[in-house]
Amino acid sequence: MLKRFRLEEPESAAEVSELLGRFGDSAKIYAGGTELLLAMKEGLVQYERLINVKKLTGLSALAADNGAIKIGALCTHHQLETSALLQEKLPTLVKLEQNVANVRVRQAGSIGGNLCFAEPHADPGTLLIALGATMVAEKSSGKREIAAANFFVDAYETSLQADELLTEIRVPTPGANSRSAYLKFGYLERPSVGVAVALTLNSGTVNDVKIAVGCAGPAPKRVAEAEALLNGKSTAEAVSLLPQAGAIAGRAADAISDLHGAQDYKEHIVGVLLKRAFNSMVG
Repeated sequence: MLKRFRLEEPESAAEVSELLGRFGDSAKIYAGGTELLLAMKEGLVQYERLINVKKLTGLSALAADNGAIKIGALCTHHQLETSALLQEKLPTLVKLEQNVANVRVRQAGSIGGNLCFAEPHADPGTLLIALGATMVAEKSSGKREIAAANFFVDAYETSLQADELLTEIRVPTPGANSRSAYLKFGYLERPSVGVAVALTLNSGTVNDVKIAVGCAGPAPKRVAEAEALLNGKSTAEAVSLLPQAGAIAGRAADAISDLHGAQDYKEHIVGVLLKRAFNSMVG
């Protein structure tokens, strides 16, 4: 049962920051609430105040800007899955969003809420890491940028400071020779493993390889060692190295044995998905 709480209605990011700083751990930002309210109903977390950010202007914007795609933190999953701009510039993100949870969650849930809640089995963070995204955090004293690879710290924990609000996600616009893919596997409602790969393909050589793994462990992460193994190789040579890269990525996932699968099973699936994702781009 949902316990009583006070709902704050700030009108600016600075007001949100002030409220977060004043009330500390007893307050939590509320956007779509698809994860937060469920956790509160189950008694897993409890807050005296929810800070409603739905009325903040400009945080639902989606636009191309100076070599990047700007995604407001309040953009819903439905907004992203139906965006003509994203379909043209970031079709891999559109495909991912079309398969987030269910219709109800996609209608109400926001991309910013998904990222800030940092649920270990969420999809978007893994792909955003591979795409080289940057998170824009704001508080009363100013803004700062956080690389997506540094945003996730642990299960349900991000690098946001206590009085910061995520306002925007910036994704570099892929070039003409860029490729990306996100694949996931799971037999329960949430994915057991997710793997994202991005690269450029020039005259049969793969460059700018970025690999991220998620859902298997506490937080999504980039796998620099596997990237270095494939980067600069011919497609044929890279394909031959995929088993080794998959083993590296599997270990880097920090997989945890749970209801979604055993540790060694998840590590194996990471390798399988990495191979499939890579081949889908260079085959």
